Amino acid sequence: MKEQSTTTIYQLCFIALMSAIMCFMGPLSIPIGAVPISCTNFFILLAVYLLGTRQGTVSCVIYLLLGTVGLPVFSGYSGGLAKLLGPTGGYLVGFIFMALISGLIIEKSSYKMPWCIAGMILGVAVSYIFGTVWFVTLMKCSVLYAVSVCVHPLFIIGDLAKIVLVELVGRELRKRLKAAGLFV
Repeated sequence: MKEQSTTTIYQLCFIALMSAIMCFMGPLSIPIGAVPISCTNFFILLAVYLLGTRQGTVSCVIYLLLGTVGLPVFSGYSGGLAKLLGPTGGYLVGFIFMALISGLIIEKSSYKMPWCIAGMILGVAVSYIFGTVWFVTLMKCSVLYAVSVCVHPLFIIGDLAKIVLVELVGRELRKRLKAAGLFV
């Protein structure tokens, strides 16, 4: 008989906690142009690092759904379907792909540092691509313009710093949560 996979109360609490942290920290942003600098992707990557692909992605989707129904959890305390379907909404939707890709590589690598960092870089890059294509489509602008406005070098430098920080903080948190018996 095949054993059925179940989600424990601890796992549900961690999913809810990470979604709540995303909702709390997501609105805090630095508006530097069409796409603001936010720490949302840091917490999405941390959720995936701590909870795994499935549960980390679920926490990200919950965050996006809360924002879609109008809670002001997106950058600049905004929310609603219009924000999600607007010019920068592709970056929000790209968070799902970032979580999936990063999580899969992190898990498959058994949390080996170089692979974790590479997985997160690839996930962020796919998020950039998805968001930029979305921006170009809605704004009817050139790819060069979209990249200059939406993928500013500040984003790349900031996201690389966030990735390194997720690796360091995530590794330590994961170790302590395992020692406390909260993770298998």
